[in-house]
Amino acid sequence: MSFNEYLLLFCGMGAVTYLPRALPLLYLTHKKLPQWLIDWLGLIPVSILSALLAPLLFCSDSPRTLQFGKPELLVAIPTLLFALKTKSLGGTVLVGMFLYWLAGYVL
Repeated sequence: MSFNEYLLLFCGMGAVTYLPRALPLLYLTHKKLPQWLIDWLGLIPVSILSALLAPLLFCSDSPRTLQFGKPELLVAIPTLLFALKTKSLGGTVLVGMFLYWLAGYVL
């Protein structure tokens, strides 16, 4: 590929990445959104995080079956309780890492 083709490819990838984010932001900047929509949009990060973590915490690899005694789940419960109590992101990360290391060492 030539330099111009790479440049065109780079600009195209940037446009495809940037425009879907920028257009709604530019359109909705001066609009008043209903409160139910704002509340619903606030739930999206939690749902995405749950969808990413649930298979890791509750399922075994092959074949995919539910397994409630996994070390990751045993570590996630006290880490979640610590996070809810302290509201400290850094402390939660450190506690989770320490408990995961401890579970790997003990189990």
